[in-house]
Amino acid sequence: MRVQEKIIEGLLWLSAAITILVTASIIWVLLSESIQFFSEVSIVRFLTEKEWTPLFADKKFGIMPLVAGTFLTTAIAIAVALPIGLTIAIYLNEYAHARFKTIIKPLLEVLATIPTVVYGFFALTVVTPFLQSFIPGLAGFNALSAGIVMGVMIIPMISSLSEDAISAVPRSLREAAYGMGSTRLQTAFGVMVPAASSGILVSVILAISRAVGETMIVAIAAGQQPRLTLNPLVPIETITTYIVQVSMGDVPHGSLEYRTIFAAGMTLFVFTFLLNNLSFWIKKKYQEKYD
Repeated sequence: MRVQEKIIEGLLWLSAAITILVTASIIWVLLSESIQFFSEVSIVRFLTEKEWTPLFADKKFGIMPLVAGTFLTTAIAIAVALPIGLTIAIYLNEYAHARFKTIIKPLLEVLATIPTVVYGFFALTVVTPFLQSFIPGLAGFNALSAGIVMGVMIIPMISSLSEDAISAVPRSLREAAYGMGSTRLQTAFGVMVPAASSGILVSVILAISRAVGETMIVAIAAGQQPRLTLNPLVPIETITTYIVQVSMGDVPHGSLEYRTIFAAGMTLFVFTFLLNNLSFWIKKKYQEKYD
């Protein structure tokens, strides 16, 4: 029995070590290539220039247009997914019958299994023409359609994690609210949601991270035109779309143009890293508040 435990312990240690090594390797590749890029392009220029045209004759290396495109599609996705996902979570926890809940929750999570390339073509061929029927100025490739469909994609993440967080709230809080004469709606929004706020916030942060890293939907439906704008009706380009564009193109390996994908990837990594640490800090603050 002790031998089996030692084997299991060794396998767990090996799994943890592999995870750490893979993460460290990714960071090392990003750092090493990014350092070479920034040895030729000033980081001040990288952060302050308002154009991103490293593949053109007149090269500009301002990352802000890609950051703006990433922020725009993510903001639209969260604006769609958060109210719908949270409403679904509250309904399933407070109003739905147990049998209905066991049926509908797995069906919602099926949305997360659909390949993102399918979402991308759906945004391009269905959502965009539909929106163009009442938004005349909407371009064929645009941030609005991509953001909306991306929001639909991350609804299961928010609804499932938020529902789990609400379900974890002690039943005594709900019973105390009912005992004081609160309605079901007042209990849901006045007691359950605040008590589960840390878990709900974590679900939102994870959904934002998922949206920031999404590639195929924005590559297919949002276009490949980096521009510093918050107008959702025009084509834009995100960081992930640019990485795909260069990786699959004819850019010579090892060139300055090729190294731009590592600089863009490092920007994405830093953004996600800060986002995850912010969620950890906020969750810790909420836990201290309610402990």
